[in-house]
Amino acid sequence: MLKAVLFDFNGIIINDESIHERLLEALLLEENLRPHPGEFQAIALGRSDRICLSELFARRGRILDDATLDRLLERKAEAYRQEIDALEELPLYGGITDFLLKLRVANLRLALVSGAVRTEIETVLDRAGLSSQFPIVVAGDEVASSKPEPASYLEAIARLNAAEPDLNLKPEECLAIEDSFAGIEAAKRAGIPVVGVANTFPQHMLLRLADWAVDRLAELEFERVVRVFSGEERAVAAPQVFLESESSAVG
Repeated sequence: MLKAVLFDFNGIIINDESIHERLLEALLLEENLRPHPGEFQAIALGRSDRICLSELFARRGRILDDATLDRLLERKAEAYRQEIDALEELPLYGGITDFLLKLRVANLRLALVSGAVRTEIETVLDRAGLSSQFPIVVAGDEVASSKPEPASYLEAIARLNAAEPDLNLKPEECLAIEDSFAGIEAAKRAGIPVVGVANTFPQHMLLRLADWAVDRLAELEFERVVRVFSGEERAVAAPQVFLESESSAVG
């Protein structure tokens, strides 16, 4: 049975990838290093800021010690907060509030599993009024390894079980919602089925990795996914596109 839904943050809750790209490029320029076109997509998407910054600087011959890396992360987090505060309206993805309500009505546990640092996540959740929706948040500065490693997803399951000892949550009883290749791989390596949402990459590319794929989260035929978990509907070997407007799967 499906018991929990684990969300990625950037690229699923909020459309802020362009902000992160601009801030990372600004950090490089402040350190007299030149950004390279396409580097953000190749290195950063789905991965933690700590790992991303380490690799960006290492590619330029600079190895960051922990203290320097912490200072850079603090500078980026503060710049991100200022960017968010300056926006008249948060670039949240459409339909996310209604989707969360549907999951709550179904009595499913929710968690966020992100490579972003906690202060950035909390800045958005507080302003959007979504903090209460995610009692469990696993941030990128709280685990030693980054997606595509499975550690952050396994940590989310551990925290959900710690919060509810009788839950006895297992990876196969969770559903991950991701937009990046690194995030999908992390969930799959943790043993968690995944919905890929084409907010960042085309749907046909996500179909190669995820169990289900949709153009927009609001299109997901969630009741059908639940039936697959419960065994009422048999899953097929190939990934599937589940849409509210369709009565059959295409994969």
